[in-house]
Amino acid sequence: MNTAERLLSASDFPEPGTAVDLAVSGGPDSLGLLLLALERGLDVRAHHVDHHARPTSSDDADHVEVICGELDVPFIRHDVLVAPGGNFESRARAARRAAMPRSVLTGHTMDDLVETILLNMMRGAGFDGLTPMVEDPTKPLRNIRRNDLHFYVSGSRFFPLYDETNERLEFRRNRVRHELIPVLCDVAGRDVVPLLARQASLMHEERRWLNELTAEDEDLGLEEADCRELAQWPTARLRRWLRVRLAHDDEGDGVHPPSADEVERAVRVVRGEAVATELGGGTRLSRSAQRLRLE
Repeated sequence: MNTAERLLSASDFPEPGTAVDLAVSGGPDSLGLLLLALERGLDVRAHHVDHHARPTSSDDADHVEVICGELDVPFIRHDVLVAPGGNFESRARAARRAAMPRSVLTGHTMDDLVETILLNMMRGAGFDGLTPMVEDPTKPLRNIRRNDLHFYVSGSRFFPLYDETNERLEFRRNRVRHELIPVLCDVAGRDVVPLLARQASLMHEERRWLNELTAEDEDLGLEEADCRELAQWPTARLRRWLRVRLAHDDEGDGVHPPSADEVERAVRVVRGEAVATELGGGTRLSRSAQRLRLE
């Protein structure tokens, strides 16, 4: 079995001949995604988002366009402008998502999955945050290690781009990648990446089972629920229901659940221990005549 066959056996691409959109930045991960998708026999269309955040960003787009031309792959360039300032990574990610099709495939690997788990742990995430990308059809390379993908790309005739910002330690993900994970591996005396990825998979199965147990709760709207009934629920069930009902948009970067502190304050409102509470996303949860109201 050659390298491409081995990586494809661990990937989760759709059936050959399927039309797919790929996010191709030109880096080794996305270039590996492109080459493997073609090896799989998919009908590929490549998308590249130019944020114009670096002086050379247009050169990157030109480089990807040349590669796509050589591979006879349709290339679509998206020009977006992201204003400098705080939370730039999140806003740039939101701009990418808005520019490309929702079903676009990305080159996230197992290493990206584990980095996301650790970042979410530091935010105090629950089940959802600790099981990212698992069974996500837009992340077909989530079971492939980054180094293996890069080795595959290095054997191709194409030169990948390297974003120098991936080495800058002022970005939290880079510190997790370059500092935290190596320390964890050293302390554990083993490679923790596949260990944490497996843990995420197991937790995902348990989360899916919990979803089945609470399926009837999904049909209960926030403002139609009777607080007297909700107050009798086990706390874990009530928290789970509130997390879904109180999720909010975060600067256009997808839907995010409320923090643990927000959920606890909402529980107090449900149980009549508080009249109202302020929540994220500029919302306020209040209780009147045994009914909840989100404004």
